[in-house]
Amino acid sequence: MATTTTPQTGTAGQPKGNWYIVSALVENKPGVLFRVTNLFRARNFNIESITVGSTEQQDLSRMTITTNSDEKTVEQLIKQLRKLIDVVEVKMLDIDNTVYRELALIKMKAVEPSTRSEIINYATIFRGNILDIGKENITVEITGSPDKIDAFKNLVEHYGISQLARTGVLALQRGLDN
Repeated sequence: MATTTTPQTGTAGQPKGNWYIVSALVENKPGVLFRVTNLFRARNFNIESITVGSTEQQDLSRMTITTNSDEKTVEQLIKQLRKLIDVVEVKMLDIDNTVYRELALIKMKAVEPSTRSEIINYATIFRGNILDIGKENITVEITGSPDKIDAFKNLVEHYGISQLARTGVLALQRGLDN
């Protein structure tokens, strides 16, 4: 099992701190998400983000759970997750050997044309997409590492963010599974 602690500086575009990504294949049944999150709640363990979606197999879903904790606690939770009957496979991903992305939709105030131009320029630099422009606002889609999204958010925050939606991290290990 691979374990990774990201650098405090976040220089590789990764979040700061002891950041871990846990990937779990679970049966696609009602109540599975509740059982997994209840396990985390029962152990007073904080989830930074959790995403769940379908996989290449119709009867399975993939949960990607990110957390900022110590390695021993995460390993203990993985052991507990493996005991749940609906969990088919669970592993901690090695961040250096993982492709991961997050999506954010950010709606900002943009009454003045010059403000819209500035936001569009920033979005272009961050390889974002303009999804909607109104008379008083603009909505930008940004995809990338959580740090990239945080950097864009911090850059445009002074325009006035009226709404923000983030997906949480999606991740897959590079190469073939072992």
